[in-house]
Amino acid sequence: MDTYILGIESSCDDTSAAIIKNGVLLSNVVASQSVHESYGGVVPELASRAHQQNIVPVVNEAIKRANITKEQLSAVAFTRGPGLMGSLLVGVSFAKGFARALNIPMIDVNHLNAHVLAHFIKDEDVDKQQPPFPFLCLLVSGGNSQIILMESYKEMKIVGQTIDDAAGEAIDKCSKVMGLGYPGGPIIDRLARQGNPKAFTFNKPHIAGYNYSFSGLKTSFLYSLRKWVAEDADFIEKNKTDIAASLEATVVEILMDKLRKVAKAYKINHIALAGGVSANNGLRNAFYEHAKKYKWTVYVPKFSYTTDNAAMVAITGYFKYLDKDFCTIDLPAYSRVTN
Repeated sequence: MDTYILGIESSCDDTSAAIIKNGVLLSNVVASQSVHESYGGVVPELASRAHQQNIVPVVNEAIKRANITKEQLSAVAFTRGPGLMGSLLVGVSFAKGFARALNIPMIDVNHLNAHVLAHFIKDEDVDKQQPPFPFLCLLVSGGNSQIILMESYKEMKIVGQTIDDAAGEAIDKCSKVMGLGYPGGPIIDRLARQGNPKAFTFNKPHIAGYNYSFSGLKTSFLYSLRKWVAEDADFIEKNKTDIAASLEATVVEILMDKLRKVAKAYKINHIALAGGVSANNGLRNAFYEHAKKYKWTVYVPKFSYTTDNAAMVAITGYFKYLDKDFCTIDLPAYSRVTN
């Protein structure tokens, strides 16, 4: 009997629903929110309101594109956390009501785990290469920077993580300081392709072990810009491509330095990339360069699976469904992971 999993993602400002059949993706619908651009960041209250407007049509469209009926669904998988509480509550509440109405199981999904397991999504026309266990994954997004040891679909060990800002958060804030708009990541990425990555030097943190820190880089960037602008009011406009390229190169170098150390210590050469910042071309290129230099086998996701999407939630739900790892209706959403 075929297994159909509905995945629902609402952890931040994208409302998404996807259908997976026996591990193969049938549909993946994402409704983005442009309302936050004028505020320079996601406004939680506006995000939750938009989710309320989008959730029903998005789920309906996902089922329609999958060419199935809701009665064929085997289970509903939903992002339970971490994320913005108001946004999560919309997705969690809808999933509970939908599953109860159909009398099918519910599966709660960790948003970060889902990003990693996006590598196991099978497209209908392509059976892509998947990382073997154990493998390392560099998860980089606006809210998280982690090196994760994946020993199985459900065994996830965080080896290193940021102790302050995440890489994506630092890039967004630096973009805002430059007056480039929101979201900053794609803008910095585009400008960096035209600039010299060695034009400027910014401070790199010296953190023991495998953890990251990006607050010092952000401070160094701000003070450097203030100094340069004081000397030349048009400095940013004249040098924005070189500034972007140098910033991106510094962030990538910080990320890859720790990842190399972990790969060497754990003697693992199967390395995956995940999270929103994995769409960054500089980081992707660094992965391919490391594959040649260090004989790594690297796994870089499709651009459509880098940002928040329900396909990754559905595939995670599929694996949990096979283990009959269901949740009860009383489980609440959570905004952050606590140890």
